[in-house]
This record gives sequence, structure tokens and C-alpha cells, in this order.
Amino acid sequence: MPHASVKPPSLVRAFAGLSLERPRIMGIVNVTPDSFSDGGEAFRVEDALRRGRAMAEAGADILDIGGESTRPGAEPVAVDEEIGRVAPVIEALAGDGHLVSIDSRRAAVMDAALSAGAAIVNDVTALAGDPGSMDVVAKAGVPVILMHMQGEPRTMQADPTYDDAPADIRDYLARRIAACEAAGIPRERIAVDPGIGFGKNLDHNLDILSRMDVFHDLDCPIVLGASRKSFIGRLADAETPQARIPGSLATALAARARGVQIFRVHDVAETRQVFDVWEAIERRAP
Repeated sequence: MPHASVKPPSLVRAFAGLSLERPRIMGIVNVTPDSFSDGGEAFRVEDALRRGRAMAEAGADILDIGGESTRPGAEPVAVDEEIGRVAPVIEALAGDGHLVSIDSRRAAVMDAALSAGAAIVNDVTALAGDPGSMDVVAKAGVPVILMHMQGEPRTMQADPTYDDAPADIRDYLARRIAACEAAGIPRERIAVDPGIGFGKNLDHNLDILSRMDVFHDLDCPIVLGASRKSFIGRLADAETPQARIPGSLATALAARARGVQIFRVHDVAETRQVFDVWEAIERRAP
């Protein structure tokens, strides 16, 4: 296992103004009634604000606001409805001074969220799902997280197949980075997310997690969103998402040991504590 202080070259570069010399945490705020782990818990604006502010207090570096569930089998929502869910939450949290990202695959939602104060775009389709999204991000000059998803949420878990999941996903993300660069989005503003659970079965997820280091070839910060996901439940006999926190923390530590820099999580305080302790121990290692 690599030492925590041995960092790939991309780690010296900041993302969205954040140094990546230590792990960064994105707190998930789902302003939805149907997200897989916390659907409905932050659907009202006041609940979403309470959750976001609590996450920031607990140590979240970024607050990731989403208004459409992308869980397996999820149905899309109307664009206007998605904007109505996220815009007031983003405006208030950004107004507090927090660094906010918009989790959306739609150009109109991205545009409205950026106008409301979001500073990062986080797109599960890697800016390929909406023909206008690339232009929105390029013109706004904001950082973007490109995630891999095989298929789309309604059907992505039907029968996902790969020749070699980590290599195939790395190659896909390399093509999306090239498309972004051609559209005027420099690599310095791009992070990548292999998309755990998005069109992947248990073996695919484990292969990706065990070989996260292959994504350093892309010379972009790596984002991991594995918090409370179903593969943990299958491995640990944890039926409910809330029962998967220990497995989520184990996954985060394994990924950190492989050089991952940004972690998208539901459980901010627990994740921050795990990283603080682990990093302190690693710094003392000979």
C-alpha cells in the first residue's frame, strides 16, 4: 500500500481553489424525494439548508447540490422542477460563503445553478448528456467533474459489460477530457470520477476500486462517489444505506491509499475523522 505522502503529480494542482495536499470532502445534499440513501430528507429548502450548513460545519469542503435522483431505475424530472429545487438552496449556501457544486446533467440547470452561485459543475454524463452543457461550462470558466456512466439511470444496471472496467473507463474519460479541451475547457479545470455503481456490477466496482491508480494517467484530480452504495451492502450484508457507513469509510481509506483526492459522501463528520486519524498515522510512518 503506497504511503499517504507519496502523491501523484496531479495532486500538486489545486481544484476549484482547493489545495489537494490533503483529502477533500464533498457533502451530498439531495434536494429530491427519491434519492437512494436520503430521498426526502432534504427535499424542503429549509431541510436542505440545514443539512448543507451542518456538513460544512462538520468539515465538508464542497457542498454538492442535486435536484434529480440518478439512482438505478430513476425517472427524470422536468428541467423547471429541477431548477426550482436547487436554485434557492445554492443561492443561500453560496451566499453563506460555501463552495457549492451543482450535480446535474442538464445545461439549463447548470446555467441556472451557476447564476445562483454554484462554482463547480458535477455531471454524471461527463458533459455528453446534453448538447448545450459543454458550452455552458466553457463560457462560465468553472471547474467540472466528468463522471463515467454506462447507459442512463433507468437502464444502467440491466446488464453492464466491459472488457476491462478500469481501463475502459479510463479511456472513456480520456476521450471526454479531449472533447472538453477542444471546446475550451482546460485540463486544469477538470476532475474525473469513475462512477462507482453507475452501470457497473459488483465485480466491476471492486476492479475499479482496487485499481484506482490507473486514473492518475489522466493527470486530473480523482473524485470518488461510493458512499453508502449497494455494492457495500452486498459485501457486508448491510441492507439499508444507513447501515453501510463503516463500509463507506473502508472504501474511502482504500481509495485514499491509491491517491484519490476528493470524496463525495453522505457522512461528512465520520469521513473527516477517519482521514484525520489515518493521515496523522501515515505521516509518522518511516
